[in-house]
Amino acid sequence: MNKVILMGRLTRDPEVRYSQGENATAVARYTLAVDRRFNRNGDENTADFIGCVAFGRSAEFAEKYFRKGIKIAITGRIQTGSYTNKDGVKVYTTDVVVEDQEFAESKNSSAAGDGGFSGGSSRPAPAAAGDGFMNIPDGIDEELPFN
Repeated sequence: MNKVILMGRLTRDPEVRYSQGENATAVARYTLAVDRRFNRNGDENTADFIGCVAFGRSAEFAEKYFRKGIKIAITGRIQTGSYTNKDGVKVYTTDVVVEDQEFAESKNSSAAGDGGFSGGSSRPAPAAAGDGFMNIPDGIDEELPFN
């Protein structure tokens, strides 16, 4: 099975080209910066920069809506290839061919640059009490799914 699931931020706007011929197809290339969960040093965050390619409607969607810095989630498959460059050196490639892509945060979160999801609530987030439990602000008891 060849299945990849990634979530990260675009390092630049997608680069979109169209294939030649009667049925021109959009081809979008972009790079995702995907944070590593753990690193050896423990002091610096590290990321992998993974090349992705989308075709057809997915490529057109990326061209229209994706911009540098936004957080997206994709599913796809790994595809390897090779070519000979102008100097006669064989170059090996690895890309993720995108099968599905979606936004991984709200538009407000990406505009604010906080990197997280803001649930759209104008109410302040409950603060943690000293005992590890969250204090629930007064007046929202009716919104709780349990009582």
